[in-house]
Amino acid sequence: MKKVLTLSLLAAGTFLVASCNKLDNSKNERVDIEPNAVIKRECASIEVLNEQLKHDPLLAQKMNAIEAFTQRIASNEKELNTLLPDGTIEIPVVVNVLYRTAAENISDAQIQSQIDVLNEDYAGTNADFANVPALFSGVKAAIGVKFKLINTVRKSTNKKSWSTNDAMKKSSTGGINPTSPANTLNLWVCTLGGGVLGYAQFPGGQSATDGVVCLNTGFGRIGTAQAPFNKGRTATHEVGHWMNLRHIWGDATCGSDLVNDTPQHNTANYGCPSYPHKSTCTGTPVEMTMNYMDYTDDACMYMFSAGQKTRALAVFANGGPRAAFAQPAGTN
Repeated sequence: MKKVLTLSLLAAGTFLVASCNKLDNSKNERVDIEPNAVIKRECASIEVLNEQLKHDPLLAQKMNAIEAFTQRIASNEKELNTLLPDGTIEIPVVVNVLYRTAAENISDAQIQSQIDVLNEDYAGTNADFANVPALFSGVKAAIGVKFKLINTVRKSTNKKSWSTNDAMKKSSTGGINPTSPANTLNLWVCTLGGGVLGYAQFPGGQSATDGVVCLNTGFGRIGTAQAPFNKGRTATHEVGHWMNLRHIWGDATCGSDLVNDTPQHNTANYGCPSYPHKSTCTGTPVEMTMNYMDYTDDACMYMFSAGQKTRALAVFANGGPRAAFAQPAGTN
């Protein structure tokens, strides 16, 4: 099992690494980016975070405080269980659709299919949850949150695609402003360039850009969703980041995802690796390639771990960065 990084390392910023996609740093969204055919999973969440840290000197301090809080909760789960006795939180969701063509204006049914996937994957009721190998059966876990679609906002645009500079989240740059981000999960669905499937903002970032962005052909499991990303797992992965989960390989060779019950991975896994897929990290552990926070295809990721559950729920605990969501179902 990997060791959790110390807070001194976090404070030094060594948990930040270069991401897999080049970020467009322009102030205005480009309209000349042709979306690439996506053949392997690429998530820009860490790169976006690094960019935000460059422009906001207080963000690292906020995130270090969040990490200290998270580690405290992880070491005393009784505190979490006292705050969240049934382990269930209902998260209101607004889906913001930006479209240039009729196909990009995805249907209500496709949007609902994504909400259904999130509810299944985070409750552990997904059919493929039973495929978790015996080696990991003792740590597989349901996060215990529910998602409720409360509104869909649609906006026509002349942009061919969007990059990862958050322009889709701002009406001033042609996008859609988030709805009540303090207690609502905003999902933006659009055409992303550069082969990016999606990205999320980690807890601690600016409220005006909080939420998750997904490629419209990797959203839901019907309509325009295209294999191998047609089972709604892009949103499952990105919402994991929104709940403070890291990539399982820690964005470094044999890195740490700050969770103790996930094996060390050499790096990201793509496609559908054959089981058992062994790491060359210390102890040559079998990698948890079926974890939602790896980069495997939708059909080959189907579990969270118990440690990830604790880490994710910590953000909703009293004093946590998303505590406003921890209200009885139906009160938001």
